[in-house]
Amino acid sequence: MHALIALMLVAAGPDDGLLAFADAFDRAQLTQDRAAMERMIADDLVFVDGSGRRQGKKEFIEGWMTPGDRYDPLVLVDRVIVSLGPDAGVVDAETNLTGISGGKRFASHFRYADSFRRVGGKWQVAHIQVTRMAPIQP
Repeated sequence: MHALIALMLVAAGPDDGLLAFADAFDRAQLTQDRAAMERMIADDLVFVDGSGRRQGKKEFIEGWMTPGDRYDPLVLVDRVIVSLGPDAGVVDAETNLTGISGGKRFASHFRYADSFRRVGGKWQVAHIQVTRMAPIQP
């Protein structure tokens, strides 16, 4: 039975709708689109930040909304999309987020895993895990 389920998951492959939703979610964060993030993120989001602290939807969104902060386009490295059936999946990648915060350039190197679920035909972000990585040396 387990082999059949695993075969079904592999055969299903990544959902094009999931990938498009994940890309739109990344854009919403980088452009600080609060309305889009409110729509895209489940009310019961579990967000585990780079320090290991568990937070929720409000804290995640507020973390992107600091006035004056601006983000450069993302370059995703080693992106992996894992389908967990027709209504769930995980998108994982490494990135070096850069931009301006507090009037100064910053860089934050991390790997993230965003877990998505489809509810009522619409994708939602259900869980976000961030793992800090050593800074990239120029």
